[in-house]
Amino acid sequence: MIKFDEFFKVEFPDETKVKFNMNNGTPDEPAWDFLKADDDSGDYQKWLDMNAQKEKQANNNLNRAKYLLAFAQYYPLGPQFYIFGGMYKVDIIDPEIYNQKGYNLTLMDNFIEYRKRLIIKLEKPIGRAVYNKKYDSVQKNLNPEIYELLPNQVMEEFLGFNKILLTHKQLEYIYSHDAPEWEKQLSSVKGVYCITDTNTGKVYIGSAYGKYAGIWQRWKCYADVRNLTGGNKAFEDLKIKDENYIIKNFTYSVLEILDPKTPDEEVIRRENFWKDVFKSKIFGMNKN
Repeated sequence: MIKFDEFFKVEFPDETKVKFNMNNGTPDEPAWDFLKADDDSGDYQKWLDMNAQKEKQANNNLNRAKYLLAFAQYYPLGPQFYIFGGMYKVDIIDPEIYNQKGYNLTLMDNFIEYRKRLIIKLEKPIGRAVYNKKYDSVQKNLNPEIYELLPNQVMEEFLGFNKILLTHKQLEYIYSHDAPEWEKQLSSVKGVYCITDTNTGKVYIGSAYGKYAGIWQRWKCYADVRNLTGGNKAFEDLKIKDENYIIKNFTYSVLEILDPKTPDEEVIRRENFWKDVFKSKIFGMNKN
């Protein structure tokens, strides 16, 4: 176990505060929804504003802190989990104002590669919407540990079949976290998909059919870290040469979706059409 203060080593602990944000004052506005937005969006500005809020009640303010480590409750995993939102330089707005934005926050480069990716786990949930602690007291009072580092792109929202382009790590993430929207959508259709070896440019065309779980069930085989090949002979040969080859080089996309009532024979016919389009039996990874 890696402790919070072992990972987040700061230069000025006495001048640093740590803020744990659950929501923007109402459960309908969770902090993570604002943090994960694009940095130039209005929702992301709400993330900054909730961290820069200054109240008359001083115990929940940044007071004279010069630096802030900000976190948002990562509700997909539960109330004890928080995701890192960045380290900020804190400047008090002068003259001081209250019950509104009272600080200017500037994102720093410290730990920037872990922003919106690193999840910590607290010993127990926090019972208030915003929780401010001095840096030196966090480990003692909340006993946080480093829990998980997410892929560069957090795969929670399903944006449409025509926008699917997953790396293998993203595929693993979806299945290991049972992402509900992804499961719902990928289970609802039969279809034809493409696996690309980004190292060689070769493609494999496959299809998902049968009675249950559609593309979701088929891709689940590829996401299984105990196998990774889904029983595919061409993939197994690559894995023998380099155990991590698939993880490092494969991407997954959907070429065509079909109604779940589509006969299996028609799905296979469409698969063969796409094999012919890409000449994947000649130049790709399809053996038949």
